[in-house]
Amino acid sequence: MQSYQRLFALTGPLYVLVAFVGRIPLAMSQIAALLAVTAATGSYAAGGATAGALAVANAVGAPLAGALTDRYGQRPVLLAQSVVGTLGLGVLSWLTLTHEAGAAWWPLPVAAALGGAFVPQVGTMARVRWRPISHAVGTDDPRVVDTAFSYEGAADEASFVLGPALVGLIAAALHPVAALIAAALMLGAFGTWFALHPTGRLVGPAPSLREAGDRLVTLPLVLLAATQLSIGMVFGSVQTGTSVLATQAGAPGVTGLLHALLGVGSVIAGLAMVMLPERVGYPLRLRVATAAMFVLSLPLLAVGSLTGLAVALLGLGFAIAPAMITTFTLAERTTPVRRLGAAMTVLAAATGTGYAVGAAVAGRLADAGGHGPAFTVTVAATALAVTLALAGGRRLRAAMDAVRPVVDVPATSEGNEREPVGQLS
Repeated sequence: MQSYQRLFALTGPLYVLVAFVGRIPLAMSQIAALLAVTAATGSYAAGGATAGALAVANAVGAPLAGALTDRYGQRPVLLAQSVVGTLGLGVLSWLTLTHEAGAAWWPLPVAAALGGAFVPQVGTMARVRWRPISHAVGTDDPRVVDTAFSYEGAADEASFVLGPALVGLIAAALHPVAALIAAALMLGAFGTWFALHPTGRLVGPAPSLREAGDRLVTLPLVLLAATQLSIGMVFGSVQTGTSVLATQAGAPGVTGLLHALLGVGSVIAGLAMVMLPERVGYPLRLRVATAAMFVLSLPLLAVGSLTGLAVALLGLGFAIAPAMITTFTLAERTTPVRRLGAAMTVLAAATGTGYAVGAAVAGRLADAGGHGPAFTVTVAATALAVTLALAGGRRLRAAMDAVRPVVDVPATSEGNEREPVGQLS
C-alpha cells in the first residue's frame, strides 16, 4: 500500500482520478453502440456490425495516434482525439436516435468507425507518462515505474468492469442511446482534461526518429503483441461462451455480471503485483502468469452451470492482469523511449484485435455446439500465450539488456526542466 501512496504522491490524487475516468468512455463505447443500435434498428446484425466497426477502427487508429504522440507530444494529439472522438460518438448517437424503422442502417457503422478511430487510449498514454513524471520530480527508482504499471493494469481492468456496468445502469434507467451519449460527454470532459493536464507537457516532441535510429518493429515487440493478441482472444471467447451459457440457463441478463468476475480477480491480482521481489525477472513472470492462465482456463471446459462458471471466471481473472502488466512492462523495458507511445498502443490494438477474433471464432463454434466449443477457444488462446512466453524468454532478456534504461525524457514544449511536484497536481 505504501508503494501506491508514494506513486500517487508524485502527481496528486486529481491526476489519478482524471486518468482513470478518462479511460472509461472507451470501455463503454463498444457495448453502448451495440445496445443502442440494436434497440433502434431491431437488428442484432446492425448492432454487432456497428460495435465491431468501432472496435476495429480504434485498433487501427491507436498505433497511428501513438506514433504521433512520439513525434509531436501527447498534448496536441490527445486533445485532437478527444474532440473529434466526442463529435464522432455524438454523431452516432444522433443517427441512432433519428433512425427510422426499415431504413438502411449502413451509416451507423460508418459513423461508429469514424468516431472509434479517434477515441484515445488513455490507459496506454498514462503508462507512458510515469517515467517522465518520476524523472521530473527527481526520482529514477525503477520500482516507481513498476508500481505504476501494476496500478495501470489494475485500473484498465477496473474500467472494463465499470464501463459496461454503467452502460447497463444508464440503459435500464433511461434509454440505450443515453449510455452512448454519456460516453461521448465523459470523453469530451475527461479526455480533454487528461490531454491538458500538466503531466502532458512532460511527454513532448521527440527528436527526429529517423536521426535517432530507434526502431519500433522488433522481434520482442512482435512477441509481446502476439501475447496480447492471445489475451484479447481470451476476453472475446469468454464473453461469447458466457453469453451462450447464460442464455441456455434462461438468464441472459447476468452475462455482464459474470464477465465482470473476470475483471474482479484481475484487479486484485494486478494490485498485488507490486509485492513481487525484484529478483523475479520479467520473462519469468510472463512464463508463470501465462502458464497460470492456461491451467485456470481448463475448468471452463467442464462447467455446466452458472455457479460453476462464476467460480471458474473469478479464478481465471487472477492470472490475466499479471500477464498483461508483465507484457506492458517488458515493452517499456525493451523499447527505445522515443518510440514508447507507439509501442504501448500497438499492444493495446493487439488486445482489441484479439478480442474481436476470439469473439468471432467462439461465436461460430458456439452456433454449432454451444458454450463448450466456445470455451475451447479460450483454452487454445492461453496455450498460445504460454508458448510465446516460453519461446521468447531468451530474446526478451537480451532485449532488456540491449535497451539501456533511459532516464532522460524527450524535450517538452517548455524545455526539459524538472517540474516541482505541486505543478503536476
